[in-house]
Amino acid sequence: RDLGIEDRVSMPGFIANPYPTLSHAAVFALSSRWEGFANVVAEALACGVPVVSTDCPSGPAEILGNGAYGRLVPIGDAAALAQALAATLEETPDRERLRARGRDFDVAPIAERYLALLFPPSST
Repeated sequence: RDLGIEDRVSMPGFIANPYPTLSHAAVFALSSRWEGFANVVAEALACGVPVVSTDCPSGPAEILGNGAYGRLVPIGDAAALAQALAATLEETPDRERLRARGRDFDVAPIAERYLALLFPPSST
């Protein structure tokens, strides 16, 4: 309220099922310094939401196809993050393309990849 942005920013606290709310977002921002695997980036894509993320170790670049499915900015560069967010908001996203990328991280495709690594097809 102090900044006069309460009509544009919502901070509702805990939401049991965030996907309906996330699906209506104009952009999703991740400003992490590191991630194990950025599940939330894959979830945003699965909801068809454009993503801007720091290029932190272990996840965002891989999920975003090194920038093919969302913007990556240097860690700690607030100006680059702001510019990437503004540029993303100026574009009309291809939400179905983003959803398709998000589906690459569904349980079934990931399980198939694990099984292929653990039990490679026989060459005979």
